Amino acid sequence: MGAVRILVDGDACPVKDEIYRVAYRTEIPVTIVANSHFRIPAHPLIDRVVVSDGFDAADDWIAERAGAKTIVVTADILLADRCLKAGATVLSSTGKPFTNASIGGAIATRAIMADLRAGGDAIGGPAPFSKTDRSRFLSALDQAIVRLKRT
Repeated sequence: MGAVRILVDGDACPVKDEIYRVAYRTEIPVTIVANSHFRIPAHPLIDRVVVSDGFDAADDWIAERAGAKTIVVTADILLADRCLKAGATVLSSTGKPFTNASIGGAIATRAIMADLRAGGDAIGGPAPFSKTDRSRFLSALDQAIVRLKRT
């Protein structure tokens, strides 16, 4: 079935450094995917994929490679849905897991918010990323790794 690996939707991911540290400690390979060139640590476990700037190119790359032994880190709800359907474990950068039970509500909320924005309603964005979010993410990532290594 293959080894556990982590795929990261790299654009605007605030927990890349934390993911690198977990990768070193657990010896799990990480691939950061984005549509622009960016720096990564020079380490054999860390890889970078730069895709075209086409619409959803990074999402498509990640979704095509997601599977039962994959942890995907993304804030993109539609990408999360695609990866869940492929059997992957999906986490947001705040540590909130996307699950088959929660993804429908997340997609519906996303659609409602998009409609409100399109209608000109002034709505706030997400709360600023916090230390608590970072801690919750690390805990969720560790739990996911332990679970996937057992299966």
